[in-house]
Amino acid sequence: MQKTETSLSELKLIGLTCRTSLNHEINPSSAKIPGMLQKYFGSQSPEKIPNRSTPGTTYCAYTNYESDYTGEYDYFVGEVVNSVENIPVGFSQLTIPEQRYVKITAGPGKMPEICIQAWQEKVWAMETLPAALGGKRN
Repeated sequence: MQKTETSLSELKLIGLTCRTSLNHEINPSSAKIPGMLQKYFGSQSPEKIPNRSTPGTTYCAYTNYESDYTGEYDYFVGEVVNSVENIPVGFSQLTIPEQRYVKITAGPGKMPEICIQAWQEKVWAMETLPAALGGKRN
């Protein structure tokens, strides 16, 4: 698992999204992310994404937080695309703006275990971000 600072150009993605929260995800009976990942990978969702830029490279994003890490947020899983035209029914689009990020690369490994491990070892361990990235973790 690797954590690096990076600058990214704008990325346009198509994939699946669910609305959840830390409280939902802590409890296996109310967790939404594992079911969404199972749906995404189990129903060959990546193959249904038009205009795939890098087939087989999956992006997951936590976005649209209602407050801080304890509030509800959107969880997105999908792939980078060359165009956001013809989005299939049930899929959503996410644009990640050009800016500096902390990039955490995990894997290879089995989902969702590899994602959980990345959060435990890297994300939750960060109390603050590097100063170049604003110093705050939202």
